[in-house]
Amino acid sequence: MTEVLLKQEPAEGVLMLTLNRPAARNAIDLALLDALTNAFADFRDDARWRVAILTGTPPAFCAGLDLKTFSVPDAPRHLVTELITSIPHLGKPIIAAVSGSAFTGGLEMVLACDFAIAAEEARFADTHAKIGALSGSGMGSRLPHRVGTAWAKQMMLTCAPIDAATALRIGLVNEVMPAEALVSRAMTLATQIAAHDPELIATARGVVDDAANLTLAEATRIEQAALAERKARGAMSWNTTL
Repeated sequence: MTEVLLKQEPAEGVLMLTLNRPAARNAIDLALLDALTNAFADFRDDARWRVAILTGTPPAFCAGLDLKTFSVPDAPRHLVTELITSIPHLGKPIIAAVSGSAFTGGLEMVLACDFAIAAEEARFADTHAKIGALSGSGMGSRLPHRVGTAWAKQMMLTCAPIDAATALRIGLVNEVMPAEALVSRAMTLATQIAAHDPELIATARGVVDDAANLTLAEATRIEQAALAERKARGAMSWNTTL
């Protein structure tokens, strides 16, 4: 079985990445870890791809780590951390399309993507505390950054899942829709992004990411510096509010 299905969509520049261990709820084992690492590297390095959609074969998005594989003492858990923390640094946008459960490591992958949309039956949870573990892949940093400290504490300390409607309300996902519309909507969003200058998209994405952790004054300086650099290269830029 192919652990990650790669599908070039009709829309130019869009790559669909589908986690494909449905019997294990797309939990990450060594084979899936290796396949996903290679798929992300291809996405990063191949100029054909401008945007990726990350999803999972039903009934889940990703249930996290396969505990049969990663509960042994010498399991290479650091490779999973490296994989998840690499996602924001691939240089191109990735949209998470979540149908079913996104638990623990699966939720961390959602958080590492640029933004997420979800099917109505999607569920999200951090179960690290339940198994006596502490995340090193961004749960304690990206989750409060996305949903606020209070909701992050509730999810991390209770380990209780939240539904798609709650995820939408707290800002974990951008949109919620029927499952049958999820991939189509993700394709629409990805196609809209892919239609723009990839260099400009990379710059805008970097400005948002760099500025998100700063004061307004510092963020404004970052934006202005990006604009000045773009002007210096002779690229078209707008410096007025339209």
